Amino acid sequence: MLQYLRTGFRHRWLDESDTRRTIDNGILERLRARVAASETRHTGEIRIYVEAGLPLAYLWRHVRHRTAMATLVRERATEMFGALRVWDTEHNNGVLIYLLLAEREIELVADRGLNAIVPTQEWQGMVGRMADAFARGQFEDGLTQALEEVSVPLVTHFPAGSVPNPNDLPDTPVLG
Repeated sequence: MLQYLRTGFRHRWLDESDTRRTIDNGILERLRARVAASETRHTGEIRIYVEAGLPLAYLWRHVRHRTAMATLVRERATEMFGALRVWDTEHNNGVLIYLLLAEREIELVADRGLNAIVPTQEWQGMVGRMADAFARGQFEDGLTQALEEVSVPLVTHFPAGSVPNPNDLPDTPVLG
């Protein structure tokens, strides 16, 4: 029980100011530029969402119902995928890169057009390779690696054509 309470406290202790300290304006601008550059090479849309801690409702499920943190992180990432309208692309090929600072966990949520082509093991491999950078607290490096790795299947399966690709979603990462 003590472990669950510690986890809950860690999530409630961190807030948006911690997110902004971790991902400062310089990092935010560099990530925005990298997303924009990536999107010139394919027709997909990539969003980055960085959150300090999970909302109280998620933590309650962790403490009260012993829901695994990995499950909660995945559910939150999926919720943010919808809230940020990453699914709202012409070819159903949007991807959300979700980082939860309290757990130093990353999730990749891809829309159905991309998930139909890219095997689950490939997504899991990407997440596994990025985990080292986040464990060391190298968030910009980890997010940059995530962006580069996510771009590969997008460029492979949804390359930019001769017709201009509209930028459906903002390129700037969202901090929560």
